[in-house]
Amino acid sequence: MTDEVVKLSHGAGGSTEDTLIHELFLKLFERRQAKDGIALDALDDGASIRIGEYEVILSIDGHTVDPIFFPGGDLGKLAVCGAVNDTAVMGAEPVAILDSIIVEEGYPMDDLKRIVKSMNEAAKEAGVAIIAGDFKVMPKGSLDGMVISTTGVGVLRGKRVLDSQARPGDKVIVTGTVGDHGISLMSKREGLSFQTELVSDCAPIYETVKAGMDAGEVLTMKDCTRGGLAMALNEVAEKSGVSIWLDSDRIPVKTSVRAASDMLGLDPLEVTCEGVAIMIVEPGKAEEILAAVKATKYGKAAEIIGEVREDRKGMVLLRTVVGGTRILRKPIGEPIPRVC
Repeated sequence: MTDEVVKLSHGAGGSTEDTLIHELFLKLFERRQAKDGIALDALDDGASIRIGEYEVILSIDGHTVDPIFFPGGDLGKLAVCGAVNDTAVMGAEPVAILDSIIVEEGYPMDDLKRIVKSMNEAAKEAGVAIIAGDFKVMPKGSLDGMVISTTGVGVLRGKRVLDSQARPGDKVIVTGTVGDHGISLMSKREGLSFQTELVSDCAPIYETVKAGMDAGEVLTMKDCTRGGLAMALNEVAEKSGVSIWLDSDRIPVKTSVRAASDMLGLDPLEVTCEGVAIMIVEPGKAEEILAAVKATKYGKAAEIIGEVREDRKGMVLLRTVVGGTRILRKPIGEPIPRVC
């Protein structure tokens, strides 16, 4: 690494953070596997530990969203859904959450209560239990409001769903419209208003992805968080040694999100989602899997958006509406800071 200080882009989920993880964490953390589970260097949405006939999927994430309360959710809901979704996209049934809440001195107690209630409601909807936690207070001025970290615990009863399992011929499904979360937060920060309210897609997606898995073989899944759809697909293409070809006119983007993105100079394909995943599925069952996903609460806008190929390994290519093709690269970082 040539950088001498940590920058915002180092934690933004794009290629800059990717480089930091490989050059720092993977070099210094030597124990990378526990109990024959998924190891650290798999760099998947979580890792695992094998206990007898079971495999326990574990994930952890820190949440620093600004503003703490946003259209469609808040920091508490986001923290729970993030943990649930990271275990769900590995094929596991989410069962429990542990949390760590750090609050700035002087933070309004009523707002803290709202966050805790929101966490409880999100956990109930997701069917998970909050089983342990930690609470600390930082001196005023040393923290911007509140930070929540959550650990997700899931039980894997079938085979693992990993980033490295996509195969040529597979189809690509996205479970909902992209860019909703990040664009809704950015619009609120900038004070933009539209005829249609921009609302975050923050939601637990286990019911959605389970419906897809029950309908056919799902090889790979990934939730489109930091770096959005572009980052998720690039990671899959790179780890699986394949290329992914997308049809731009089949990628669901709300009109209001596209309008706000154009106004803000952002690409919705690179913007964080908090209730949307990509699913790489067997081609012969793709339509059945899509129908099952669309029948769920958070999968109604799902679409088949592309396919996996063998040539041009490690690349994601986007066929445009005018007939051209462009490379959809990893974003350098999340274009909107502090959205998750």
